[in-house]
Amino acid sequence: MAELIPFDLNSAEHHSLLAALWNRDLPADLAIAPEFVHSVTRPFTGGVQAGRIAVVDGQPVAAVLASAHPHAPPSMPCDVGWIDAIAVDPAHQRQGIGRELLVWAEEWLSAQGAVTIHTGCGINCLTPGVPESAIAFFTACGYDLCNWTNWDVARNLADYTPPPSLRDVPAAARPAQPGQEEWLLGFLRQEFPGRWTFETEEALRQGGRISDFMLLWTETGVEGVCKLTFEDSAWPLGGYYPYNLPRPWGQLGFIGVAKERRGQGMGLFLLDAGLRRLQNNGVNGCVIDWTDLLDFYGKAGFTPYHKWAVLWKKVG
Repeated sequence: MAELIPFDLNSAEHHSLLAALWNRDLPADLAIAPEFVHSVTRPFTGGVQAGRIAVVDGQPVAAVLASAHPHAPPSMPCDVGWIDAIAVDPAHQRQGIGRELLVWAEEWLSAQGAVTIHTGCGINCLTPGVPESAIAFFTACGYDLCNWTNWDVARNLADYTPPPSLRDVPAAARPAQPGQEEWLLGFLRQEFPGRWTFETEEALRQGGRISDFMLLWTETGVEGVCKLTFEDSAWPLGGYYPYNLPRPWGQLGFIGVAKERRGQGMGLFLLDAGLRRLQNNGVNGCVIDWTDLLDFYGKAGFTPYHKWAVLWKKVG
């Protein structure tokens, strides 16, 4: 049995420790930096997070992070917990240490009111699931595969040109400007009142740039939004694992249009505008993370990049 000690969410030493353990256990294209661990251990409104470090013979050999959202806004679930990260030094694997940490996390999450637990895909997530190499561990611990797969897709924007199927639509796409926060949030609250709204509110609250959001304007106002990440954005690009792509790196995140505007070519128009803005800012390697819309992004030349499995377990 390992000794389990609390993970200090504010400790740079613990951030570095988790990054080192993670990087020993996973391939180089999934490496993380301590700065990224710091970014995913910041408090989020209504949420809680905790972790444990496993120590054997005085040496830290594994760690786990878990989070829950017991005071989530009404549009989001408050009874879901997440295993944000679990990493075991390869020399200490298959000794029950990972399972011991996972049991601790499950008990802690249950105490926070979680009824189901998911792997990855938390509010402050390191990944939108787990690599396929981790499936066997979680299934052995009683987790079931969800009936969906989360993908990251990617391409080099150096030679990007607008898709042949792009239509001319009566709209304009522009970066949001200071003073347009309520246009942005008002649209999201009406059309996407769950996680996208919450994450945008959190991003702005934590000092993120409103211009990292692209707004789709029509004669009636804002009817679409997409989120971009640049190398100098508040959220670190390392969280999208772009290492196999040519620098400079960039990311296009969630994208959505008003329900009544769907099927009119507005989504592809907004996607093209976001990609051209990234391209015009010098971005080459571009990741679009956490999606199952392979055909839609394929229209713009994106191909599968990382595959993430999501597993779940009922605890309540």
